[in-house]
Amino acid sequence: MRFGVNYTPAVGWFHSWLDFSPSDTARDLEAIASLGADHVRIFPLWPVVQPNRTLIRASALRDVATVVDIAGSFGLDVNVDALQGHLSSFDFVPSWLDSWHRRNMFTDPDVVASTAAYVEALAAAVADKPNLLGISIGNEVNQFAHAPHPAPHDTTAEKGHAWAAAMVAAARSGLASGASGLEARLGSDPSASPLAGSRPGPLVTVAQYDAAWYDDAQPFGPEHAADHGDATVTHSWVFNGTAALHGPLGAGSVRHGEYLLQLAAAWNREPRRPNWLQEVGAPTNVVPPADAAAFTEQTIRHVAGAQDVLGVTWWCSHDVSRSLADFPELEYDLGLFTNDGALKPAGEAFAALARSGIAAPAAPPSTALVLDDALADGSPRYGTRADCAPGGRFAAAWLALAESSEDGRGPQVVLRSRLADETLRTARGVTSIVEVPTDLDGTALTVAHPATMP
Repeated sequence: MRFGVNYTPAVGWFHSWLDFSPSDTARDLEAIASLGADHVRIFPLWPVVQPNRTLIRASALRDVATVVDIAGSFGLDVNVDALQGHLSSFDFVPSWLDSWHRRNMFTDPDVVASTAAYVEALAAAVADKPNLLGISIGNEVNQFAHAPHPAPHDTTAEKGHAWAAAMVAAARSGLASGASGLEARLGSDPSASPLAGSRPGPLVTVAQYDAAWYDDAQPFGPEHAADHGDATVTHSWVFNGTAALHGPLGAGSVRHGEYLLQLAAAWNREPRRPNWLQEVGAPTNVVPPADAAAFTEQTIRHVAGAQDVLGVTWWCSHDVSRSLADFPELEYDLGLFTNDGALKPAGEAFAALARSGIAAPAAPPSTALVLDDALADGSPRYGTRADCAPGGRFAAAWLALAESSEDGRGPQVVLRSRLADETLRTARGVTSIVEVPTDLDGTALTVAHPATMP
C-alpha cells in the first residue's frame, strides 16, 4: 500500500501558483519525503492556468511540470489534479464561467470542450515525467453539481457520465503524447501492478466528495467513480456526521475510511480494480488535537485491511497560515506539519507507518454485506445512498459486522443487483453473504457543509 500526502504549500497556500517559488516548493517536498511518503497530490488552480476559455498559459504549465520534477528529486511520485475547482471551502472558477459569462460547467458544449482542452494540455505537460503517478480530473468537482453549493451547475446522472467520459478521454489523450516518459516509467516490467507502486502508464481518476455515496439527490453517484478512469477514488471526512455519532476515536470514525473504500468498491465492475483513499484527515472541529495521532494511526491500519488498496493520501502536508483570512477554523490545523515546518503528533504517527510499511492482506475479506440498491423488479431503489450515510441502516450494519469479525477487518459490500453474479463474487473472494437485519434502525443526522462551519 502506498503512502502519500496532499501537498498544501506552506508559503501562500495555493495562491503560491501566482508567484511560483521553486525553492519554497523544494523545502516543502523535502519535508514530505522525510516522512517516508512515496507520492504527493498537487493542485494547480484552474483560473491561473486557463484564465480565458481559449487561453492556456504555457508558463503556468511549466510551473506544474517543475513541481513534478522537484518532487522526483526527492523520490516522490506525483498525482496532478486538473480542475480546482474547489479547495478548502473556496471555489476557483474561471471568470469565463461565472457572473456575466455564467454557463453550465457540465453541459454547455463550448465549456465542456474548453475544459477538456485544459485537462488535455495539463496532462501533456507532465506526460513525459517518469515520476508521474497520474491525473485526477479535479478535486471533488461533483460539489458544483447540487446543493448545498450556493450556485450549483445543475445536471443529471446521464450528463454527468458524458462529462466524466469526456474529461477522462482528454487526460488520456494528453498522456499519450508522452511516450518517452512512459517508457522510462515502465522500465523492465511492463506488467507491474499499480498496487505495487507503479503501472504501465499513469492513472487517470475521477475524485468525488462523499455525497456521491451518501446523498440520493447528488447527480454524480457511485457509478461515476467506478465506471470512469483507472481506479475508484474516495475522500473520507468524519465531519460528515460520523464523528458526531461515534466520537473522534469511536469505531465508526476510525473505520470510516475503510468503510467508504468497501462501499465504493461494490460498484466496481472489475473485481481487482484499485481502490484509492485519496483524501483523509483529522479535522479538529470533531477530532481534538490530542486525539489526532491516534485517529491517524487507527484509520490507516483499518484502511490497510481492505482489498486492492492502491494507497492512502493524507490531507494535508502543512497547516494553513493564520495570516490568510476566512478559512473555516478546521482548515488551519489539518497539516502533518505546522505552517512553519514543525512535525506534529499526527505527522509522527503517519511517518511511523509510512516508514515501516504495512503488508497487503493475503486475501480479501471473505464476508460481504448485501446492499439493497434495486427493487424486486430490478429498478433502482431511491434511498440506497441515505442508508449508506452516517447514521444509516446499512452503515450501522456494516460497522457491527466489522467490529465482530474474527480478523478485525470490515466486510466487503455486494450490491443486490449483482448478487446473482457468482463469477464476480468468486473473483472478489466472497464466500459468505450477510443481510442487513430487518429490525435495525438508523439514526437521523443533519450535518452542515464544511464551507459553512465556523
